[in-house]
Formats: sequence, C-alpha cells, structure tokens
Amino acid sequence: MNISLNQIITPEGAFLIGLICIIYLYIRILRRKSAKTRIELSTSPDEIPQSSMTETELDRYSRHILLREIGGQGQSKLRKAKVLVVGAGGLGSPILSYLAAAGVGTIGVIDDDLVSLSNLQRQVLFDEDHLDYPKVFAAKDKIKKLNPFIDILPFNRRLTTLEAELLFIEFDLIVDGSDNFSTRQVVNLACVKLNKPLVSGAISQWEGQVSIFNETKNSACYACIFPIEPADGLAPNCAEGGVMGALPGIIGSVMASEVIKKITGAGVNLTNKLMIFDALNNEFSKINIKKNIDCKICKEHYET
Repeated sequence: MNISLNQIITPEGAFLIGLICIIYLYIRILRRKSAKTRIELSTSPDEIPQSSMTETELDRYSRHILLREIGGQGQSKLRKAKVLVVGAGGLGSPILSYLAAAGVGTIGVIDDDLVSLSNLQRQVLFDEDHLDYPKVFAAKDKIKKLNPFIDILPFNRRLTTLEAELLFIEFDLIVDGSDNFSTRQVVNLACVKLNKPLVSGAISQWEGQVSIFNETKNSACYACIFPIEPADGLAPNCAEGGVMGALPGIIGSVMASEVIKKITGAGVNLTNKLMIFDALNNEFSKINIKKNIDCKICKEHYET
C-alpha cells in the first residue's frame, strides 16, 4: 500500500502510524512473555530460589534454563560457583568470555603479562586501546561490560608455588590456560594438595588438547601423564613456534564447556580422557588416560 506524505500528516495518517506502533509493541511483549512462559513450564518453582536471580538474569540466562541438562538448578549452581582461570592470553580469552556469559558468579584470573600487539591475532578480549595494559585489568573491563551480574577478581602477578595454595583454596575449580610447563606443574601440585578439580588445556601451532585432572583421588593428575618437561623445541609455546589464530578459540571454548558441565553435572566430561584437536587436518580424537601408580605427586599427597 502506497502512503503519501499528505496522508501521513492527516489525522487518519497519524492514527495509522499509532496503530502500527501499538501492534509492534504488542508483538514484542508477547514474544517476551512467550519466552518467560517456556522457562516457567520447563522449570519447577523450587528449582529457582526467588532470592537467587532477578527477572533480568532469568531473561539473560533463559537459553541455559531451557536446557533439560542445566535448567534453573544448574544455572543457580553456575551463579554460586567460584572459578579461577590461570592465564589471560589465548586460551584465557575465550574461557573468561564464555564463563562470564554463562553466569559463573565469581571468576578469578591470574596473569602478570601486558597486552602486546602480537597478542591481538588471537587474544580476542583485547584491542589496541589495551596495549601495554595489564591483561587481567583489561579482561576485567571487557567482562564486566559483557555481564555486570558477576564478580571478576584480577590478580596481576605471576603464579608461584607458595601463592598457588593460598589462592586456590578460595575457588571451587581451577582452569589452567597457561603457556609453559613450569606453571602447569605449579597449578597441578596445588590442585592435588587441595583436592581441586583441574580443567587443563594447551595449544601449539596447529594442535591443542584438553583434559580434566584430579577430579577424584582415583583419577589422573597432570603429572601422571606429563611427569617431565618436554625437551627444548618439542612443544614450543606461541612465541617460539607460532599458533593459528582461531585455535585458542576452539580449545578455550571446549575448556569453558567442560567447566560448565562440571559445575552443573551435565553430560560426560573429559576425566581420564585427553581430547586432541588437529586443526591442520581437521581431526578430533580422544585417548584414554589413567592414574599413574608411580606418580610422585600423587604418591606424596594421596593416601594409598
């Protein structure tokens, strides 16, 4: 239907425009109520404590709550969870982004590095305005804009053996996205001592891997599988050997998924399994791993 300018400025034209606006707003309200109704139908009243989430949060997390494996109880568990991410770089960027978006209530992040120009090829939390700025503070700024309902705790320092235990005890689950073997050893040792589950990932060039260690005293720890540091050049970090830009996004997203499943109890996780992704040949594979009865770390800290 063609409407001329003369028709618009008449009372009839104004009425038509008003009617169109009312219909549009009515449709928007119906859509919002429909989504809310679907959440209410899929979630029993006792699954979401009245004091736990606001209506805005229910709307924000509605796609989670609609999932049978998560629902209201699972989302409440995410909201109460405390997760520490070691490393705010290539793996840390997607891990932090997706855990924040998922509504993990308290997220800690420890890293002593500054944002550099070479980071921007893969570390998607940052931009040029963050150059020479501590990564943990830049990450906090970005994440708080993504989800203001959660708490972000930045620790702008290198993780040491002494500090690891003092810091880890405050969190439910540890996620290791560091890029060197010595830090992974420190993380694993503290997790074993404190009985903290560890979601661990690593990337190099075109390949990445993910596993969950130390879920129980009978599951493998990181040292069970990687007891000694690789020889020089065998497992180069990103600065030494390079990395395909999208690879951290893929591996980091898998790690975030494992954290969400671990917290909510959904699905089957990667405990006693090592998932390996070869981006160059587009191949995913999983291998079974098990506790090493001769592992020095496990022997020292678990009763046999």
